[in-house]
Amino acid sequence: MKRTILAIAIGCGLTMPAMAQSVGEKTGVNSVLGVAPKTEDFIKEVALSDMLEIEAAKIAQQKGNTAEKKFAEQMMTDHTKTSTELKAMVTGEMRSALPAGLDDKSQKKLDVLRDTKADDFASEYDPMQVSAHKDAISLFERYAKGGDDPKLKDWAGKTLPALQHHLAMAQDLDKNRK
Repeated sequence: MKRTILAIAIGCGLTMPAMAQSVGEKTGVNSVLGVAPKTEDFIKEVALSDMLEIEAAKIAQQKGNTAEKKFAEQMMTDHTKTSTELKAMVTGEMRSALPAGLDDKSQKKLDVLRDTKADDFASEYDPMQVSAHKDAISLFERYAKGGDDPKLKDWAGKTLPALQHHLAMAQDLDKNRK
């Protein structure tokens, strides 16, 4: 009986790190711990982030103030570029990690922006952009330091300065809103 329990415990111990990474990326645990995401998770998260940024920017073009419209234009340009680059690098079996559309969480964020009145738009969009870019920087930093795919790892590192610039721009938007 003790051997059976020991075998199960060892088996669970060996499989938990692999499972924890995917679960951790979904829950944010990996970010807190500084754990690099699995390549599939990185691809999926980047693709979702780009789609959300592009769609949110389209809404900002309609409802935002002048500064938000300028910021949104930059987001559409830059996130379209990173989306194109990502798709070009992802080949073979990894292509299945690319989502066909937004997940429920991202769609809910877009729905909130769509339902927000123009007068209240800045209070939703600006902090959302700060949060989204902090998350993206964490994702890219972690993958650049510990990712499995050398091409994607290099690309993550090269993309970081643009994301850091986006965060600074978003923080300025949010600060000027208050």
